Amino acid sequence: MMKDDLNRNGIPMSLTHTDDQGRASMVDVSDKPATVREARASAFVRMQPATLALIRENGLKKGDVLAVSRIAGIQAAKQCSNLVPLCHPLALSKVGVEFAFQEEPAGVAIETYCKLSGQTGVEMEALTAASVAALTIYDMCKAVDLSMVIENIALLEKSGGRRGHYVRAEDETKQP
Repeated sequence: MMKDDLNRNGIPMSLTHTDDQGRASMVDVSDKPATVREARASAFVRMQPATLALIRENGLKKGDVLAVSRIAGIQAAKQCSNLVPLCHPLALSKVGVEFAFQEEPAGVAIETYCKLSGQTGVEMEALTAASVAALTIYDMCKAVDLSMVIENIALLEKSGGRRGHYVRAEDETKQP
């Protein structure tokens, strides 16, 4: 095995969701021990400053953008296995969705958190929560701003399981 065949944690890299013939396959996790698994993910919705002001002032006709987006993100994490075909259904013990306003560029930063004690990680659930929370912000604001952009959807951190603790380096989230 060459050095390029290892990830940055020294774990051999291979696709886990394919069988020996290259067909899609759900990973069997029944022999893995249950451990506490946690993940944080992010997304950013860039928008016009006037749109950001409307969100802050709760001035959109559809209602409280952040409250609805928070619920959408939580719901999405719980539905991840129905959306991403090879994800395992998980009994999440915690899902959190937080928002921060940003002035330059104008927009809403989203950070999600998922946790469970189980045999597989919650990265996809955290990423799905961030993505759907961002889509919900877009949906609720599109009547006033079709120029919004959803960007920087990324896994920020994960812990638990065979691969251990991962923290995204700050420069890994920057756009090219």
